[in-house]
Amino acid sequence: MTALVLVDIQNDFLPGGALAVPEGDQIIPIVNSLLPRFELIVATQDWHPPGHASFAANHPGRKPYEQIDLDGLPQTLWPVHCVQNTGGALFAPGLDTRRVDRVFPKGTDPRIDSYSGLFDNGHRQSTGLAEWLRERGVSDIDVVGLATDYCVKFTALDAVQEGFRVHLIEDACRGVNLAPDDTGRALDQMRQAGVRVIRSGSV
Repeated sequence: MTALVLVDIQNDFLPGGALAVPEGDQIIPIVNSLLPRFELIVATQDWHPPGHASFAANHPGRKPYEQIDLDGLPQTLWPVHCVQNTGGALFAPGLDTRRVDRVFPKGTDPRIDSYSGLFDNGHRQSTGLAEWLRERGVSDIDVVGLATDYCVKFTALDAVQEGFRVHLIEDACRGVNLAPDDTGRALDQMRQAGVRVIRSGSV
């Protein structure tokens, strides 16, 4: 069985949000058009406590997008975003969530960030997503969402490591591109790891 994984299609990642992904809103109609083609659909949701250590605001004197060491891991400091029980953490209002079978929150531990929908950044704890999919006989995963060069990339890479066949639906994703062509490099990295990059028309 193939499952569709919707990565972090949340208000704070849309234009006008706290950590806006350029053109992030443009994927929503594409994602909605894909939903009827899948029997099983899951979503990941960035769900940070207010005191999360990845927020620049929680490090006096630091600014967003600076790099620090956080408990032994490299960490980009982000604007405050997707805080639990705030509007910015909600799914995009145009996204049809009625067919989502389960939501997997991530980034809930204030001490460590979690780009991937499967693990935190140190692979110290699982979100339970891989185990849940395997219990339902899923062998293949199609990935869409935000952002290509962060949470989408790490979700896809971890899924490959967990033994799933992974397809990235490129036109149903957008990247942050803090540095020029971060998205292009992320796509190359995923391809090298065994992710098949496709377009929505071929699903």
